[in-house]
Amino acid sequence: MMQLRCPWCGDRPETEFHCGGTTAITRPPLDCSNETWGRYLYFRENPKGDHAERWRHTAGCGMWFNLVRDTVTHEIHAVYSMTDPRPGARP
Repeated sequence: MMQLRCPWCGDRPETEFHCGGTTAITRPPLDCSNETWGRYLYFRENPKGDHAERWRHTAGCGMWFNLVRDTVTHEIHAVYSMTDPRPGARP
């Protein structure tokens, strides 16, 4: 079982969390085309390696946070606040 580090509660088992998907995806405006809306809903990157995700500690404090996880090894490389930039990201 994967262990995640909640910034407020510390290390906990994965079963206490809910993944909210990829971070930093911007929702298109309501007046966008059907093609744009379809790309937003259904087309996501599926990287091999580091991937930035948002998680919620549903069985604990209920807080949302971001993390960078290796999709191959499940190793967690960074945990950071929803309002902080991704560690190591290029501007």
